[in-house]
Amino acid sequence: MRGDSRSAETNFLMPEVMLLAYRHGFFPMADEYSGRVEWHRPDPRAIIPIHGIRISQSTQKLVRRGAFRISIDTCFRTVMEHCANRPDRWISDELIDAYTLLHEQGWAHSVEAWQDDRLVGGLYGVHIGAAFMGESMFSLVSNASKVAFAHLASILVSNDFRLLDTQYINHHTASLGAVEVPDAVYAAMLADATEAWSAFAPPRGEVFP
Repeated sequence: MRGDSRSAETNFLMPEVMLLAYRHGFFPMADEYSGRVEWHRPDPRAIIPIHGIRISQSTQKLVRRGAFRISIDTCFRTVMEHCANRPDRWISDELIDAYTLLHEQGWAHSVEAWQDDRLVGGLYGVHIGAAFMGESMFSLVSNASKVAFAHLASILVSNDFRLLDTQYINHHTASLGAVEVPDAVYAAMLADATEAWSAFAPPRGEVFP
């Protein structure tokens, strides 16, 4: 029976199933105790309005100063592994495999922050149409994930994304501009965004490795 259960879990984490779930507002998380992957669709839903993203003045100064070197999609799996390295481990090995496959197919992206040749922060999420579903971020040094998020914001604004989904609200996402919307409102925003298209590319004039 264990083999059958693992096989079923692997099947519903295949790219086509994952993408269908995201298009309908669902996302997977692993139970921190059992490791079993479950689908979530919170109501209300946390989003950050694209033109309501808040970047603190201190973070903007770090961006202008070039405190971190930024790259896109150079080490997606490593970013996920860092994000998973926390006490409440809801990112299981199966999810790392599943999202890495989505990344290899062009449906998931990471933004990385570096000091010299050391990866010190980053984030990742799923990109469908003109929607970006932010999944998780990490920092090994102060402000690294904040600067990575600032660059994500630039990517989304400059490429006319319509939706930045943060799933659940917390103190950190609220400080970045997150608000909660009813499920019906979120569903309409999701449909509108996934039927459009935006490229996940650096803003004009910027070149990331």
